[in-house]
Amino acid sequence: MYQQLRDELRQQLDEMHATGAAWTEHLLTTAQQAAVGVRPDSTSSPCEVLNFCSNNYLGLANHPEIVNAAIEAIQRWGYGLASVRIVCGTQDIHKELETRIAGFYRTEGAILYTSCMHANGGVFEPLVREGDAVVTDALNHASIIDGIRLTKAGRYIYQHSMESLEEKLNEVRDTGARRIIVATDGVFSMDGDIANLPRIVELAEEYQALVMVDDSHGTGVLGRTGAGSVEHHDCFGKIDIVTSTLGKAMGGAAGGFVAGSREIVDLLRQKSRSYIFTNTLPPAVVGASIRALELVQESQDLRTRLQDNTRTFRSRMTELGFAIPKGIHPIVPVMLGHLGDGSRFARDMCRDLFDEGIFVLGFSFPIVPRGQERIRVQISAAHSDEHIGRAVEAFERVGAKHGVI
Repeated sequence: MYQQLRDELRQQLDEMHATGAAWTEHLLTTAQQAAVGVRPDSTSSPCEVLNFCSNNYLGLANHPEIVNAAIEAIQRWGYGLASVRIVCGTQDIHKELETRIAGFYRTEGAILYTSCMHANGGVFEPLVREGDAVVTDALNHASIIDGIRLTKAGRYIYQHSMESLEEKLNEVRDTGARRIIVATDGVFSMDGDIANLPRIVELAEEYQALVMVDDSHGTGVLGRTGAGSVEHHDCFGKIDIVTSTLGKAMGGAAGGFVAGSREIVDLLRQKSRSYIFTNTLPPAVVGASIRALELVQESQDLRTRLQDNTRTFRSRMTELGFAIPKGIHPIVPVMLGHLGDGSRFARDMCRDLFDEGIFVLGFSFPIVPRGQERIRVQISAAHSDEHIGRAVEAFERVGAKHGVI
């Protein structure tokens, strides 16, 4: 029986590779930073490329103060708890990080998870049941989709517009749902656009719904103090549930959290399965995350550098004729679907850009809809002016070669 399954799986994998739907994991030979060593395959020598596909927005993944904080934490608190917090206890360093996160997002409490995937996977089921409803943006992250699927609540998908959201809320109200949650990304990972939180809050108040925001691509990046899309839109105190990650701008390692009211956080500690049944974060990650929060709040220098790099890249690429949606976020999609075979353009251009020393990734169906294929470029504060210039020049050469510009 297994041989039959093996043959079927091999056929499926071959089809994925043939259509460009399969991922290739590049082997890094250095720390995560602006220029990384990559081994293209097992027989090749490492080469250095400029990394423009990382979520390391503030360049903290290899920051010496972050590294030192991790070392100090592991020396004092050890490697890990070897169990879940409800069984073996909670270390004071974990409680300190939760308190700091709550202060960062100006909520009554926060609870740590091993990732935002776990946070989103565990936040809905304790709060909604059969007869309730979750109204979710069609472009929300997969972890939100999976979290909602773990509940018995009705799932209503709005089409990434406030008009569609209002239509769905009106539809849900007609069902007499006991409890309604509107769920949205704060920043959408494929397009880099920022959710219209003021309007979402306004509609939620009208329809008596809670608002949940996954701010994974906003935390550390947006807002005067780095508190994400919530601060960017001056929505402190208006968002009922904030989930986010410590694995992107905030040091790039691992970890996620939910911030919200004391009652929501306390209920999650009692009923959230991905919290109760998963080991907590290693002390090294917690200690480094505390220092990352301090660095983010102490100075705007890294965010200013990130914003400058983003504006420069966006404007120069637009001037060259690339299709770049308007925006301010360091996620910069270079759209290719309008050219016809967007999947081929994305695949071939990424290959040629890598040969030019620029490491980027292309996204095609089913990650994005057909006709919306793109290369997603991600800018970092760690990129120098020279790095930005080299990337733009490489895009110009490769884009001209493929007739994109």
